[in-house]
Amino acid sequence: MRSLRRNPRSLGRGGCQIVCMPKSSKPARSSKRSKERIISSRTVYRGPVFSVTTDHVEEPNGVRARRDVIHHSGSIVVLAVEESSSPPRVLLERQYRHAAKDYLWELPAGRIDPGEQELQAAKRELSEETGYTAGTWRRILKFYASPGFVAETMAVYMATGLRAGEAQPEDDEVIYKRLVPLPAAVRMILRGTIQDAKTIASVLWLDHFSPTAGAKKNPKIASRVG
Repeated sequence: MRSLRRNPRSLGRGGCQIVCMPKSSKPARSSKRSKERIISSRTVYRGPVFSVTTDHVEEPNGVRARRDVIHHSGSIVVLAVEESSSPPRVLLERQYRHAAKDYLWELPAGRIDPGEQELQAAKRELSEETGYTAGTWRRILKFYASPGFVAETMAVYMATGLRAGEAQPEDDEVIYKRLVPLPAAVRMILRGTIQDAKTIASVLWLDHFSPTAGAKKNPKIASRVG
């Protein structure tokens, strides 16, 4: 609460005091939610994978600001699960990531090409990166990778009924793959061995809903998986 300072000159003959309150710098709240208004937008970078714009906007809350946004066509993530063993095994990849300056454990993933559907991209990426194909596909999650400045969405597809084949990675991809038991993959997350956000979210989802690992937590939901 703001403290009120008395001004001797504000005292009237009757001893009444007039207090002047400072105006709030916060915008007034509107009873109706308005839409964002783009004041100006300029493309400052355009590359083969993403573009960057500098936008001046008036947001629904009334705030005017400059926002630099990375635009991306969206990505898919494949949670490939081998169910023939108990506990189930998750297909993980290990590859070098320049941005992280390290080798990371990840789920197969990739960009959605122009004109391509999510599921089509998921099947392509799994086959290209690992050689595996799957008999059953189901979308389980969709989220923003980093909504503070990246417009990229990630759709996670669970793939089961796996069949091994020959991988066909890109020329700049050197990928090692391994089927990891689900409890071991969860331990890799808790110990910080897996540091990739999309992989963490997907594996923990599976651990929660898997019939073998999560049945005791929620039998009704666990029975729907697969």
